[in-house]
Amino acid sequence: MTKTASSLSSVERQETIVKLIEQRNRMTVAQISEELGVSVATARRDLDELAARSRVERVHGGAIPARFAPPEPPAVHRLVDRAAEKRRIGVAAAALVREGETIFLGSGTTTLEVARQIRARRGLTVVTNSLHVITVLADSADIALICLGGLLRRSEMSLIGHMTEAALGDVRANKVFLGVRGIDLEHGLTNAYLPETEVDRLMVRAGREAIVVADHTKCGQVAAGFVAPLSAVHTLVTDNDAPDDFVDALAERGVRVLRA
Repeated sequence: MTKTASSLSSVERQETIVKLIEQRNRMTVAQISEELGVSVATARRDLDELAARSRVERVHGGAIPARFAPPEPPAVHRLVDRAAEKRRIGVAAAALVREGETIFLGSGTTTLEVARQIRARRGLTVVTNSLHVITVLADSADIALICLGGLLRRSEMSLIGHMTEAALGDVRANKVFLGVRGIDLEHGLTNAYLPETEVDRLMVRAGREAIVVADHTKCGQVAAGFVAPLSAVHTLVTDNDAPDDFVDALAERGVRVLRA
C-alpha cells in the first residue's frame, strides 16, 4: 500500500472499512478507530454513512456485512461471474436428477448450468420459464421440454406474469431447481424483482423437493421480494466458499447442504 490508513480519503477509508468487515464478519467502532487511526466519532460516522448506502449493517457498537443484496446486472453480464463455481454447482445439482423425473428449472445463470449438465439425459421432463434454458435444451431429443408462456422479462430472458402463473397451476414436479438473490437464516429465500418472485413462489409450491442453487455470495443475503421460508428448502447446492457457520446453521434447520 502506498498510503497509510490515516492518510486515506474518506471514500478510500470507507471502502477499507467495508472490506475489513466482510473479512472479519464484524467490527466494533473502537476497532475501526484503532486500526485506521481515526477518532471514534469519525469511525461511527463512517459506519452510519455506509449503513445508509446498504454497504454494511449497523449493530450495537459496530457493524456486520450487509445482508441486503445489491442490485444484479442483467443475466447476460452475469454469465462470466464466478463461472467456475456455477459450473461445479451445476454438476452437483444435476447429479440429484433421476431418470424419469419431472423437474422445474427457474431463471438465472446458475440454473442455466444445471440445464447444460442434463442435456444428454434421457427420459426427463423439464418445465421452465427461462428462454436461456429452453435454448440449451431445445435440441435434447430425449428430454420433454415444457415452456411456460408469459410476459418476457428481457434482462433475464424469462417469462413472468399472469399467464406464467396460471400455467404453473397445471403442472407438478419431482424437483424444483431455483436460483435466488439471497438465502438467509431469518428471511429465507428472497429475490430482487418482485414480478418474478410470484413465479418463483409458485414453482416452490408445485414441486415435491425444492433445491436452491446459489454460490456463496448469496448466503446470508436478503433481497426485497420474499419467495419462501427456509423450511421450504430441502437442499442448498453451493460452492466451497460458503461460510461454515452458515452451513452448520442450515443443517440444524434440516436443510441439506452440498458444497461443490
